[in-house]
Amino acid sequence: MQPAIHRTMTATEWLMLLALSLIWGVSFFLTSVALREITPLTLVVLRVGLAALILNLLVPALGYRMPRDGRTWRAFLVMGLFNNAVPFCLIVWGQTHMASGLAAILNATTPLVTILVAHVATSDERMTGERLAGVLVGLAGVVVMVGPALLAGLGTDALAQLAVLGATVSYACAGVYGRRFGAMGLAPVVTAAGQVTASTLLLLPVALAIDRPWTMAMPGPATWGAMAFIASLSTALAFVLYFSILARAGATNLLLVTFLVPVSAILLGTLLLDERLAMRHALGMALVGCGLAAIDGRPRAWMLALRRPAARTGTERDA
Repeated sequence: MQPAIHRTMTATEWLMLLALSLIWGVSFFLTSVALREITPLTLVVLRVGLAALILNLLVPALGYRMPRDGRTWRAFLVMGLFNNAVPFCLIVWGQTHMASGLAAILNATTPLVTILVAHVATSDERMTGERLAGVLVGLAGVVVMVGPALLAGLGTDALAQLAVLGATVSYACAGVYGRRFGAMGLAPVVTAAGQVTASTLLLLPVALAIDRPWTMAMPGPATWGAMAFIASLSTALAFVLYFSILARAGATNLLLVTFLVPVSAILLGTLLLDERLAMRHALGMALVGCGLAAIDGRPRAWMLALRRPAARTGTERDA
């Protein structure tokens, strides 16, 4: 039996979600650095492979043991397929045929897809009008923030855009499927290690056959530095946070991170690269914040809390 999840996230879960969006936001900068010398597919394999090495060393250091039974490893392979192998390949290919901003907008539909998948596949993450409205407001915020003009590119390369949308379906299915690991009694670090190990096993033969990385020039120090950060923080630590949030708050809340990653990327660009924060960025962030609040259920809770004192006052007057 899967443990029940929190519909309204706690302060700790919000902090974990913000940390996840921040380290994934940083990875956008560093991925662009690494792609100057490494092909996309090889980069993905290095990312999950180095993360697998780190996590498989960390698991015993923390006093855990990797499972050895076939049932658990089949689950890891399914999770690795739907959470890494399929979406990574679809997004990497799709981004070679469209602007990265449009890809970010399409990827931000992940929570909407997740609400639909979770509604069908779970009993405690049912869709409500409030949640649906929150997702639509948050998605509108991403569109405003990234740039509404990019929507003019919709349909120019339908196959590439369908590939990115296909990745969102894969992510949504992975989020719902991954809830089972909490019921299996696995620590988040163990689940993260199993997933990236399975992803490496799935992607390595593909990269060897297509990219033939041994024919490439040796990357320079900047590329290896970027890869070290991406593998250790944006993948190893990120997936420990991912599975921690998933076990506590559910798939719908977890995948709200796709709204927050563009926010993190824009704020980091403003702080670190001296980029200008435009009015549309502030407006988009405000819409994202409103959408997240609506999905979390806090406005409704605040309204009910405000009504209770008024109701009590009216009752006392009648008495």
